[in-house]
This record gives sequence, C-alpha cells and structure tokens, in this order.
Amino acid sequence: MYWELAAIIAVLLTVVGITIAPRLGVASPLLLIALGFGLAMLPWVDSIAINPEWVLAGVLPPLLYAAAVNTPVMEFRRDLRLISTFSVVLVVVTAVAIGWVATLLVPGLPLGVGIALGAIISPTDAVAVSIVRKAGVSSRLVTVLEGESMLNDASALVLLRTAVAAIGVSVSLWSVVASFVWAVVGAVVIGWLVGKLNLVVRRWITSMPAGVALSLVVPFLAYLPAEALEASGLVAAVTAGIVVSYEAPRRIGAEERLAERAVWATVELLLESTVFLLVGVELPSLVDQYSEDGTYLTHPVGLASVVFTLALLIRAAFVGVGVWRLARRNRRLAPARDRLSEIHDRLADGELPPLSQARTSRRLRLQRITAEPERRSQWRRLLRRRIADLDYLAAEQFSWRDGTILVWAGMRGAVTIAAAQSLPVDLAHRPLIILTATTIAMGTLIIQGLTLEPLAKRLGVTTADTAADPALWRQLQAELDAAALAALPPVQSDGNSELLERVRERLSQSTEGAGKNWFGFQGAEAEQAWATFRELRLTALAGQRAALLELRSLGTYPTALLDDALAQLDAQQISIELRQQYD
Repeated sequence: MYWELAAIIAVLLTVVGITIAPRLGVASPLLLIALGFGLAMLPWVDSIAINPEWVLAGVLPPLLYAAAVNTPVMEFRRDLRLISTFSVVLVVVTAVAIGWVATLLVPGLPLGVGIALGAIISPTDAVAVSIVRKAGVSSRLVTVLEGESMLNDASALVLLRTAVAAIGVSVSLWSVVASFVWAVVGAVVIGWLVGKLNLVVRRWITSMPAGVALSLVVPFLAYLPAEALEASGLVAAVTAGIVVSYEAPRRIGAEERLAERAVWATVELLLESTVFLLVGVELPSLVDQYSEDGTYLTHPVGLASVVFTLALLIRAAFVGVGVWRLARRNRRLAPARDRLSEIHDRLADGELPPLSQARTSRRLRLQRITAEPERRSQWRRLLRRRIADLDYLAAEQFSWRDGTILVWAGMRGAVTIAAAQSLPVDLAHRPLIILTATTIAMGTLIIQGLTLEPLAKRLGVTTADTAADPALWRQLQAELDAAALAALPPVQSDGNSELLERVRERLSQSTEGAGKNWFGFQGAEAEQAWATFRELRLTALAGQRAALLELRSLGTYPTALLDDALAQLDAQQISIELRQQYD
C-alpha cells in the first residue's frame, strides 16, 4: 500500500511541477527537486532511502534509450568526434585529476577512492539537458550536450567500477584499458544486435499494442546481457535506441510509430520527474544518515567546492580547445565545399574529376568509377552527403559564446548521487564521497540551472527555429511533391486514363473535404474513383516517405524540419486508412 501511494503522489507532483513551473519562470526539474525536498520534510513522512540499483538498472536504461530514440542521428554523426571527446576523454582526465587532488586534500584517502570520486562527478546528467533545451540555444548545442550526457554516464560508471575493483589490488594499466575498451565495444555490438532484432520482430507483429509493449522492454533487453558480459549496459541501451531511431520509419508503420512516440514521451516525462523528485526526497535522509560522523561533517562542502571548481576548469579547457579546433576547420570549409561540388558535377556529367596531381592508381580507380553508372551514382551520393555536412557545419558554427554555454551547461544530477550510493558499504570514506557528490549535484542544478537561460539570452546564443523557415519548408515540399508524382504509375491509354489523370492532378492538393463525389463522378464511377484515389495516394505517400528518408540520410535539411514533414505524411496516411475502414 505504501509504494502504491508513493507512486500516486509522485505522478501528482510531476503533473503539478510540469504545469506551474513555466508560470513561475523556473525550470521544472528545479521545482521538482524543491517539491521532493518539501515532501521529505513533512513530519509524518519517514526517512526515505532509495536503492541506487533501482536508478542505475531500472531508471537509466529506459531514460537513456528514450533520449537516444529522439536523438537526431545525422547531427549526432556530424559531431561524433566532439561528443566522444567530451564523453570519454574528458571523463577520464577529470576523474584522474580530481582523484589526485582529493588525495592531497583528504589525508589517508587512497588514490583509487579519489578516482572513484572523480568518476562519480565527471558525467553531466541526462535529464539536466531538458533545462538546456528550454533555454532556446541552437540545435547543435543541444545535440552535443545530449550526446555527451548519454555516453558519459556509461563511461563514468565503467571507470567507477574499474576504480573500485582496483582499490587494494595490484592491476596493470593495460588490463584497465582492455576492460574499458571491452565495456564500450561489447556494449555497442550488443546494443546494435538488440536494436536490429527488435525491428525484425516488429515486422511480424500485427497488433499495435503488442508492438508498443515490446518497445518498452528493448532497453532492458540490451542492458541485461551487456552487464552480464561485463560490458556497459547503458551504452548498449543507447546504441539500441539510435538503431531504432534511424530505422523505425522504414520498418514500422505510421500508426504504430505515432502511438509508440506518445507512450515513450509519457515514460520519459515520468522517469525524468522521478529522478529529480528522488534527488529532493533523499537529501534530508542523507544528511541525517551521516551527520553523526563528526570526522567528515565539515569536509563535504569544502571538498565539493574545490573539486567542482577543478572539474569546471578542466571542462572549460576542453571546450576551449574544441571550439578553437572547430574554428580552424571552419576556415577550410568553403574551399573544401567548392572542390567537392566540382567533383560531384563532373561525375554527374560522366567526366573524370581534375586530378593533375593525383597518383596513377587513384586516377585509374576514378576512371573505373566513371565508367560504371551505378558506382558513379553511389559516389555522387557520398559527395552530396559530405557537401551537406559542410553546409551544416558552416551554418551552425560555434563561437566563444556557444563555448561558454557548453561549459556552464555541464550540470550534474541524480546519476551522480546514484553512482555515489552504489559504492560498497565497507569502502573507506564512503560517507564523505556521498555527501560531496550530493552537494555538487544539488549545487550545479540550482546555480547553473537557474542562471543558464538568462546567460544564454545575455550572450545572444538563443536562435530561431529553423524548422519554422517557410522558404525551406516550401523547398522541401516541392521535392516531396516531385517524389509523389514520380512514384505514381504512368497514365495509360485505356478506359481509366481520364480517371487516373484527374486523380494525379488532385494528389498535390489537400485531401480535406475529399469524398466519393470529389472527382465529379456519380454512382459506381464515384466508388471506383475514390478507391483508385486511395490506392494512388498511399503509393504517393510511400514515394514521399522514401524520398524524405533519403534526404535525411544525406542531411540536406534540418532534422527538425524533416521530422515535421514525416509527421505530416504519417497523419495523412493514418487519415486515409481510417476513412477506408468506414467506406
């Protein structure tokens, strides 16, 4: 009865927090923390302590999977180098540096425990990205921060597990590196297999509720075997989500995807809110639990201040170098784009690209490409995608202002607290580490969370929504209309030629108000015209969806714009299929 009541209260607080936070001008995660803290302070509420395994194994896999499913895969690929640097290299450097400094500040603290502390507070929190998104910064900034938060949780937990296992045990550097590499590579392989298997099985499931129900267990199907094989279950869940995100429009029907999207949006909202509520609810019990230990009571705040300042400085250095390198690369974008465009145009004309300085072997290879139309088409496609990448990087360049947001948006949260509580109960200095991690998580969520949006506005990094660009939308619609007409069968010189031609003319117009008499026919002719229209409209929609997915693969339009267009196509298909059931 107790847990049922707690679940009801959690949902109600979530609804209250999400509803009134915008009216108060406060980010909803911060309000949820305050609500959780207020709930825990009520006199009739007992001390609450949540098992960290519930968060690490029960909340994080579906939460990170939901984030991965909604991640723009093309933008993620374009900034994968930067995301990987922040989510792996930055985590390792921060953990080692903090571990060394912590041993100097706390007498008798083993280096392994210090590195464990660094691994705990290194990752930015996945749910904290919601604050960044609401600040209105550029989509590229959101993608980088979201990708970092998805992957650095996994790398930090792997490093934490390695550091704890190495305490008091002699291990070699190579064994640590091998364990880390396997944790990542093995997880990617398992996650990829689970994601592909899910899509294959979904093709054979005809019941929409059954298909959506299967999607709810996919993150755990990736997480559990990865953990059993000592790989990272979180990386496996993220990989499965990315695979599903990229392949779902090709493999899963429109109605099922729409239902699944709504279900997962609800699940993500509840899990995010639960994590923030837990942060507030557990704070009083943590203080009460360790306040009796006078040895450590005065240390956490001071240690947290020094350690977080160090982590912030290291992050600032990484971001500064990253933005500087991106600026250097951006100066070479225009010449590289011109060169690739020239090669693409020559291949389109069946000519050999200019290679006066190329080796003979390379010239012969390109001559073979030019001689084979299919391979030439593949190379042209690769060149188009690379040109689109360069256009994106040129349009979404990072400045020092964006770098400032990247630094300040590195908030910690519930993952840090849960990771700290997962330490062995007999580990020396465990109370100090838990209170230090909790202080940092709470401090960053409050200080950075409250100031991030005003800082973004002050620096002028808030941007307009490219998905709302009317000219770009019309350009995309023109391409999709052309794809629709190309997908239709040609008008034949038979008895249905007049009907077919009139239906083709109507396809580019809205179907609102369409009915059996829409074509000017009566009786049986009207029935036949309407049936023909439905078949051709579904054929045209299939052609448009294929063209849209190809454009997404090339990256020639913003992902948000393509998502809106895909949602429009899905809505039209569902409308036609529903009307077909009642005709």
